[in-house]
Amino acid sequence: MHKPNITVACVVHCQNKFLFVEEWDNGILTLNQPAGHLEKDETLIEAMLRELWEETGIQDVMPDSLLKIYQWRAPLSDTDFLRFTFVLELDHCCEITPHDSDITRGLWLSYSEFQRYIRQTGQGARSPLVAKSIEDYFNQTTYPLNILKTIK
Repeated sequence: MHKPNITVACVVHCQNKFLFVEEWDNGILTLNQPAGHLEKDETLIEAMLRELWEETGIQDVMPDSLLKIYQWRAPLSDTDFLRFTFVLELDHCCEITPHDSDITRGLWLSYSEFQRYIRQTGQGARSPLVAKSIEDYFNQTTYPLNILKTIK
């Protein structure tokens, strides 16, 4: 039986800016949304909130909606992912304090600033899902959180 990696991510939006976390991946400085793997005994929302805190220091928030569920195969590792991407709208762009040593820093960028960043030599997006998530955010099709149900 095939078991894809289950990941969560959060498009954090504030005052026409998006929150990205910067990290090294295969020798390239990359941008990603706060994201990571679902751990044992976590709900999807709990995993997203944990990753958000670990990578940015943001806490005491709840996502507004589910943006999309993406299925993607990473070509370098030939690994399959199911990525549950949430949306979080903030009133003010807070200071970012990563607790994860893999995160270089957090950046509040407009989509055009993000595009300029990833086009620079030695830099890029962590995966195509990063840009796709922002594009899907602009399409304004989201789903209420109650579409997700945890049965224990």
